[in-house]
Amino acid sequence: MVKGTHNALEDPRNKDIKIWINGELLPREDAKISVFDSGYLVGDGVWEAFRYHAGKMLFLDKHLDRLWQSAKVIGMALPFAREALKANIMQTLDANRMKDHVHVRVMVTRGIKKTPSQDPRFTISGPNVVIVAEHKQASQENKNRGISLWTSTIRRGSPDYLDPRLNCHSKLHEVQALIQAIEAGADEALMLDVNGFVATCNSTNFFMVKGREVWTSTGQYCMNGITRGHVIELCERYGLICRQKDFSLFDVYGADEAFVTGTFGGLTPVIKIDGKTIGEGIFGPVTRQLSDWYDLLIQEEIETA
Repeated sequence: MVKGTHNALEDPRNKDIKIWINGELLPREDAKISVFDSGYLVGDGVWEAFRYHAGKMLFLDKHLDRLWQSAKVIGMALPFAREALKANIMQTLDANRMKDHVHVRVMVTRGIKKTPSQDPRFTISGPNVVIVAEHKQASQENKNRGISLWTSTIRRGSPDYLDPRLNCHSKLHEVQALIQAIEAGADEALMLDVNGFVATCNSTNFFMVKGREVWTSTGQYCMNGITRGHVIELCERYGLICRQKDFSLFDVYGADEAFVTGTFGGLTPVIKIDGKTIGEGIFGPVTRQLSDWYDLLIQEEIETA
């Protein structure tokens, strides 16, 4: 059984969902992309994922800002407007009669190649766009229990060769890190930066708590997640000190609490790292308070629709 931050409650409705591919809604079993797709061949594409909750696309504009920025960074012009993409997402949700507890993933690749190659000049189509919406509710049991991390030997890269802020399809180094963690008996991987400081996790952002202070990395070597940004903002709003700084495993092992953040799971407590219990090994009070504040922020987002 998967115990990581993407552990979701089983929902039989997902067997019959329709998936949006380049303007066409297809049954799940018929949703296919060519083997000559740039994303399949060389991981040449960008993506975003967000939640649809109580009839509201949560923080969608922030996610689309990042999608457009990521596409610009890799030199891929998106031949559609933001409002058109929003309409396509809504079409997908309506076709699946989805209203609540939905996870949406939008994927855009450079397009179809005429031959297997890295060279973007061999692309013979416009970008391929796929929208997958699933009934997906995070496991509360998973949150209450907490997860364990293992520090991978795979480092988060430097911005001068693959900027960690780029939400691209090339995720192999993160997969490698996660495999190491799983083989060590942990749920997910903690990753260090090129200088040996704690950077992030394989698919979430990492925070630790020391006393009444919350620490997270500088952001130079991690995906600057939307939820990560919200936690930093919530600390400022409610007067909780949040330091974005360099810190090492020495600091982490002595933390009172630790947690990770992500779009799907929100805040998930970390109870063990590298076999060492963090604090009391429970869903700690600061983490719980921040999680409650984040739930209130989501409610604010819904009410502003």
